[in-house]
Amino acid sequence: MNRAAATGSLALALASALTLTACGGSGGAGVAADAKQTLTVWAMGTEGEKLGDVAKEYEKKHSNITVKVTPIGWDVAHQKLVAAAAAGKLPDVVQMGGSYLGEFADMGVLEPVDTKTVKESDFFPAAWQQGTYDGTTYGVPWYVDTRVLFYRTDLAEKAGIKKAPTTMAELQSAAAAYQKKAGAKWGLSIQPRGLDTVQSFYQFLYSAGGAIIDDDGKAAVNSAAAVEALENYGSYFSKGLSDKSVQPGYDVTKDFNTGSVAMFFGGPWVTGLLDDNYPDLKGKWAIAPVPTDKTSSSMAGGSSLAISADSDHKAAAQEFVASLTDTAGQTDWFDRTNDLPANTAAWDSGDLATDATLQIWRKQMESAKSTPSQPKLTEITSKVDTAIESVTQGKSSAKDALDKAQSEIEGLVQ
Repeated sequence: MNRAAATGSLALALASALTLTACGGSGGAGVAADAKQTLTVWAMGTEGEKLGDVAKEYEKKHSNITVKVTPIGWDVAHQKLVAAAAAGKLPDVVQMGGSYLGEFADMGVLEPVDTKTVKESDFFPAAWQQGTYDGTTYGVPWYVDTRVLFYRTDLAEKAGIKKAPTTMAELQSAAAAYQKKAGAKWGLSIQPRGLDTVQSFYQFLYSAGGAIIDDDGKAAVNSAAAVEALENYGSYFSKGLSDKSVQPGYDVTKDFNTGSVAMFFGGPWVTGLLDDNYPDLKGKWAIAPVPTDKTSSSMAGGSSLAISADSDHKAAAQEFVASLTDTAGQTDWFDRTNDLPANTAAWDSGDLATDATLQIWRKQMESAKSTPSQPKLTEITSKVDTAIESVTQGKSSAKDALDKAQSEIEGLVQ
């Protein structure tokens, strides 16, 4: 799911004030876990709508606990979180998208995770990294998503394509074949511009061995690998294999259904959209791992669960979070939502262990990468969005665009 949240000027002002004033905790012992109490929880999007049912089940087993879940739309989540943090009114437990966990951790409003009881080894590495900022973990991974290649198998037969593309060179050859031989208007749909274009670019960037911020915490978006990746990305538009006029809010599944688009990179929720909206398409499409350049790497998405540093209910909150992120809780959450478990043990039984399609998601998640948490990550990635657009619209070379982005990002990285 698209987890983008715009950062308004008011939110930035509040965040700046918080960075100066937040003291990082209430300092008190708080309420014991077995005392009668109410936990407040904010969750976003579909997860916020579904979590209430889980909370009711939790209350049946914990008669002393009332869990009050407030669903919040992703479009307003960032603004509401900043305002609540500034007022000292964050909920006890809050869902944190990976793109802004670093911002709130830097404010000092999140409680560090007790890593003696919550083990890093239980989760996908990229999922754990998303909840970590400046060497300290503030979020327990709740669910993950990544991107894989969706492609029309029936059109592949018409195009003479015998198997899913496994390399980046094969991907472009397949895109051309889909157009020339199978009647697709666009061989591959990738985002040309707009908010979070970077999410479409990550598959090319990471597979080429590039990064926006390297492992040492330094801006690296104009590395040779990154330039090569953007040149490859831009070539789909210059060769007419991808549509450079896609508008914001575009639903690729509609054109995938008609055959106008033959391939695209998508997240796990797309499967449900295709099954529900286009049942006649069943058996005519499949998924495959991201084609390999130097490696096959995709972006890591998803969310973590964090506890407010000022919560008086930390002990009970920790137990609630543990119930959502242990093996049983993750399996139950997958059954309810189809969100991919962040806890790897949940993949060892049931459909998650035996379904061949689900195993493609697991394999992709094992090699997925995430950008290190940064307080200004949204602003950082917006600079990359601009660089990508300048290339896809034929206004700049990849090298010049990324050199410009590098100079802008260097001052934002902390």
